[in-house]
Amino acid sequence: MPTVHNIAARIVAALLFLIAFTARGAARDNGVYVVVTDHLSRAEMRSGDISRALQHIIDTHPNRTILFPDGVYTISQPILTPADPSKSVSLRLEAYAIIRASNDWSSDEAMIRLGGKCKANNITQPGSNYFLDGGIIDCAGRAKAISIESGRETVVRNCSIKNTMLGLHIKHGANSGSSDCDIRDVNIVGCSNLHSVGVLVEGYDNTFTNMRIGGVHTGFILRSSANSLRNIHPLYYGKGGDYASSCGFVDMAGNNFYDFCYSDEFAVGFYINGRHSVYSNCFAYWYSKRGRKHVAIKSKGRFNAHVTYLNVGFGAHNRTDENKVLECDTEGGSGTIERLHIRDSRILTDHSHEAYLK
Repeated sequence: MPTVHNIAARIVAALLFLIAFTARGAARDNGVYVVVTDHLSRAEMRSGDISRALQHIIDTHPNRTILFPDGVYTISQPILTPADPSKSVSLRLEAYAIIRASNDWSSDEAMIRLGGKCKANNITQPGSNYFLDGGIIDCAGRAKAISIESGRETVVRNCSIKNTMLGLHIKHGANSGSSDCDIRDVNIVGCSNLHSVGVLVEGYDNTFTNMRIGGVHTGFILRSSANSLRNIHPLYYGKGGDYASSCGFVDMAGNNFYDFCYSDEFAVGFYINGRHSVYSNCFAYWYSKRGRKHVAIKSKGRFNAHVTYLNVGFGAHNRTDENKVLECDTEGGSGTIERLHIRDSRILTDHSHEAYLK
């Protein structure tokens, strides 16, 4: 027979559940969230393509956070959010909410285009700081995931991207090419083929923090400057096909800043286009004998980067034909390497990096 204590505990638990349930309903009713499933008919949910319905929800609910409860949402064409602060929305996906590319996906644009319509350059008006938060973007091996196309305070966070051709594409920003976006706690899994890229950055002045990138041929491509990368870990595990051109980080513009960035198993760890960038506490490691050549840093032209506390490991038991800390197309440059650590330096096949040790 239940005791008085047990009965009281059950009553308290029931009251707490009722309060939580009522609060959730009140949150919906009072306009805290626009819940996607409250605006979709059963026919739309069964159709296998809710692209138009989602776009209608976005277009008719300016300055609202749109919530995707756990479940699968299939789209056949890109979803665009406005950059205009008076029309912008934020997208919040619960942990197991999946936006998936349909079998007949054919667009070359990303599935989610943040700031893809009503472009604007305005950070003074409320509504400029919109976001995509949480959930899973499943590109099904045929689509690109997320692009940031306009605005200046866009945030992408706590998101998992799967089976993608291109995980994140930061396009030229609205302020003279400055995109000013912040990306954090995002995991990307590519298609493990030659054309799969984790992140492509064309806009300036962005921050990237706490990212894991796997199954891509190139982890990060930077075509712009003034970007900050911290705790970024691309990992190569592709199967065959031109391993020699695989690279963890490709820096085409220079004047970027890397801290605790880890290139794992790519043929080239860090590629520099002869420009000046700063690398602190970074890693380039190999554990297999994939390919015939492993290079931690490759510079097109002279070496002009500044590298501090670089850790390099070539895998003593799986040595390749060539193991290099640094490879430059042209001798010279103002670059420096300080406090270098090499795991088993006896297997180095080249010592040209020593000219830059400080």
